[in-house]
Amino acid sequence: MRGILASSIGVTCAAALALPLAPPAAASVSSVSSVSSAGTPAPVADVATRTVGTAGARTGARADVPGSTQSLPLRPLTRDRASGAVLGLTPRTVRTFSLLGVVWEDPSVDLHGRVQVRTRAASTGDWTDWQDVETHYTQHGADPDSSEAASGKARGATAPLWVGESDGVEVRVLPEPDAGEPEDVDPVGTGSDEGASGGEDAGEVSTLPAGMRLDLVDPGEAEPGESAGGAEPQAELGESGESGAPEPQAEPGESAEGAEGAEGAEPAEGAEVPRTGVMTAAAKAASAANSALVPLGATQIPSLTAEETREELVALRGTGLTEQQQAKPYIGPRPSIVTRRGWGADESLREKSFVYTSKVKAAFVHHTASGNSYSCSQAPSLIRGFYRYHTKSLGWRDIGYNFLVDKCGRIYEGRAGGVAKPVKGAHTMGFNSKTTGIAVIGSYGSKKPSSKAVKAVARLTAWKLGLHGMNPKKKTSLTSGGGNLYAKGKKVKMKVISGHRDGFNTSCPGGKLHKKLGSVRSKAAGYQGR
Repeated sequence: MRGILASSIGVTCAAALALPLAPPAAASVSSVSSVSSAGTPAPVADVATRTVGTAGARTGARADVPGSTQSLPLRPLTRDRASGAVLGLTPRTVRTFSLLGVVWEDPSVDLHGRVQVRTRAASTGDWTDWQDVETHYTQHGADPDSSEAASGKARGATAPLWVGESDGVEVRVLPEPDAGEPEDVDPVGTGSDEGASGGEDAGEVSTLPAGMRLDLVDPGEAEPGESAGGAEPQAELGESGESGAPEPQAEPGESAEGAEGAEGAEPAEGAEVPRTGVMTAAAKAASAANSALVPLGATQIPSLTAEETREELVALRGTGLTEQQQAKPYIGPRPSIVTRRGWGADESLREKSFVYTSKVKAAFVHHTASGNSYSCSQAPSLIRGFYRYHTKSLGWRDIGYNFLVDKCGRIYEGRAGGVAKPVKGAHTMGFNSKTTGIAVIGSYGSKKPSSKAVKAVARLTAWKLGLHGMNPKKKTSLTSGGGNLYAKGKKVKMKVISGHRDGFNTSCPGGKLHKKLGSVRSKAAGYQGR
């Protein structure tokens, strides 16, 4: 996967830019058709075969609460001499969406070029400036030899970009075959807004991945009366009883056994309303995976003091601890965490079973590369968007990250299976076994992460790594599952808290966040009492 041009994502521009070419005024796009620049629906056959079905076009009130995905094939453009774009979509009206990404069929094929978009705000009708979409994203996936990668469902894709509620979009792809690794910057995008001239360059179009399409994601809303993952943890409402949890599934050579515990961080802005709706079997299974920590249906896992966390560890794992470890286990206080039920996960989107690795020896820190133009109260919506994008657009079994952290320091449960258990994620290709993946929501190539987010990562790693006796200031040995830095089977000495780029040739987690990992390590060790 060398040689990918990965332009870091810029935040959505606050200043609107009027288009010289007005989008079709009344053309509504369904998930199974695209619209030409003249507003004429294209044949259904032109749409990618794995398009996700959605509800009908909305009229005022939200009719598709569970979320939806519109999928539009990219087409050759009349070449723009200023921008060099050869593939994309001309301005068009679409159903409301908040997150987007470009997807193609073969996950092993790299996109050598730039993807730029601009969108129209649903509330004002104003268009944003052009902004870059991070193209270097495939390396967040499952290990090459895993059942998840071999499922035949996986696809290549750019990073998802959060744009806020929008109802219009324009896309252009600029091939740059000779581009190298990206600089660690977050450009806002450049290019002419004038009409294009010149002919299509078929050669350059052919160098791009086949089957490229734009997926527009509506993350939906949490069900009426349910949590949006807001402020201080409240008393959990739930019912006890049979969990209905599926039997754990393990990759070859991995254990289906896990640890016990949970985590969290500083509370974010917004208010939380405990969920009271009827739970599906899949929702019960996801919730029951945390049953050693909280009642079924809990939206929050509460924080514990240092002493309470040590007592819990001894109670849950007393038989596996030495007398010295029982006397003073090195583990950080368990922070609070928003559960999947808390952020509104539609559990029907994921695979039913859970996959575990044998233990957690290291944590890899990521950024989502989705831009920074979100409020902390919107974080659950972003996570629902990532989740739908990972499962329905990229074909993964679940959201790829084990945990997510917003810029206000709130921690969220990611991939299902239990926050205290060694759930195998799809976050660092080649190093998903015996690790956990933590994604800070935002783009941190040129923007520093908030101090609250950095503290949250330290608190989370102090607790999560402490469950497995790992020292955040040390190194550990991991075996590569295959990637562009280390060949499959190679044993690698890795810092117990590493950045994504330490295991794969990528700009993730952004230079500014990567520079904070030294502070994360020292803080996490301090939380553990080392």
